Amino acid sequence: MNFMAYMLLQEPADAVQTAVDAINADLGILWIIIAAILVFFMQAGFTLVETGFTSAKNAGNIIMKNIMDLAIGSLMFWVVGYSIMYGGESILGGFMRNPAELAFFNQDDWHNLFFQTVFCATAATIVSGAVAGRFKFSSYLIISVVLTTFIYPVSGSWLWPFDDQAWLNNLGFIDFAGSTIVHAVGGFAALVAAKLVGPRIGKYGPNGEVNVIRGHNLLLGALGVFILWLGWFGFNGGSQLAFGGENSIAVGKVIINTNIAAAIGAVTALFLTWMRYGKPDISMTLNGALAGLVGITAGCGNVDAFGALAIGFICGIVVVLSIEFIDKKLKIDDPVGAVSVHGVCGFLGTVLVGVFATEGGVLYGGGFGQLGVQFLGSISMIGWAVLASFIVLFIVKKTIGLRVSEKEEIEGLDVHEHGTAAYYNGEDEE
Repeated sequence: MNFMAYMLLQEPADAVQTAVDAINADLGILWIIIAAILVFFMQAGFTLVETGFTSAKNAGNIIMKNIMDLAIGSLMFWVVGYSIMYGGESILGGFMRNPAELAFFNQDDWHNLFFQTVFCATAATIVSGAVAGRFKFSSYLIISVVLTTFIYPVSGSWLWPFDDQAWLNNLGFIDFAGSTIVHAVGGFAALVAAKLVGPRIGKYGPNGEVNVIRGHNLLLGALGVFILWLGWFGFNGGSQLAFGGENSIAVGKVIINTNIAAAIGAVTALFLTWMRYGKPDISMTLNGALAGLVGITAGCGNVDAFGALAIGFICGIVVVLSIEFIDKKLKIDDPVGAVSVHGVCGFLGTVLVGVFATEGGVLYGGGFGQLGVQFLGSISMIGWAVLASFIVLFIVKKTIGLRVSEKEEIEGLDVHEHGTAAYYNGEDEE
């Protein structure tokens, strides 16, 4: 029976509601696809941020890592990862889903596969910036494969199927769009990678002094942040997973919360660095915007505008202090601040949902139960990411190695890893 015949057999009120439901369903699918395209474009933003914040001699290498994160993530998440995250029954005590159906095919769910694929690629590419300038390309491909195939899908399966087999869903854990599932998982995998590969040559002096290795093009970095800010409206807004009626209002709320958190994060980092350094720092201000975006991602659908303002403000402070602490105290070289932006602020933003959520938050009479669940859920996923990435990277380090040679690092990864350069001035033309 076709749709029109079905409509004619119904009561007028029922027919109208059926038509409205069908339109809303189609709008929801369309919105998810548009949001996924915005998130896809964020890969360009990450590429520009990482390129601008690091040396020109490694720009081509960063381009290759980011495009491979997207390409490998698209293939491996489709073949294996999606089934581990959303597949059959839970196995191994709820650790993951049974990946019985590989190479996912379901025409009714293609839009969700696309949406989740670009999220997966985002988690993988966070590692790229933290290890820029000294990590072997071949070794990077290995961690990219493992992240997109196994590490990210496993932790994602603990919540996002939103059924009674997802143990964090049963506890009431909230991570609306992935402050922890995407950003903290990628951020703390990046921390492990940066620690194991070691700092760039010249970053730390023989007496423990910290040397600044400036990025070669802040214009590229700023353009990347603008692209990421734009893409985040799809990242968070699309995570409503529906559109039409009340869902349209909810999407608007999510987008406004996202924008407010980014704006206050940038402003806060600007004034904090102005007070600490005597001048407003450009790169810290850019990272402040990203910190606000990461921080609000967990609770963008669960807090009001003032909660978004508070979360963005807190993350704008913390990202500056965290970058300094990791760089100067832990002596872990993170050229773009990826660990602080994505890891630290991803964890912090997730926990703060337990404070600012309008339903269940500490400030709204919900007690400390939700706060405890938020901490448990986030730290569990981070612990998994740290353990799994350490095992993989340690094995790689002891076999094929993580780091390029001193000569290759000094002369640049573009020439030695890819046989070319991102910038060409014509001087070598024959």
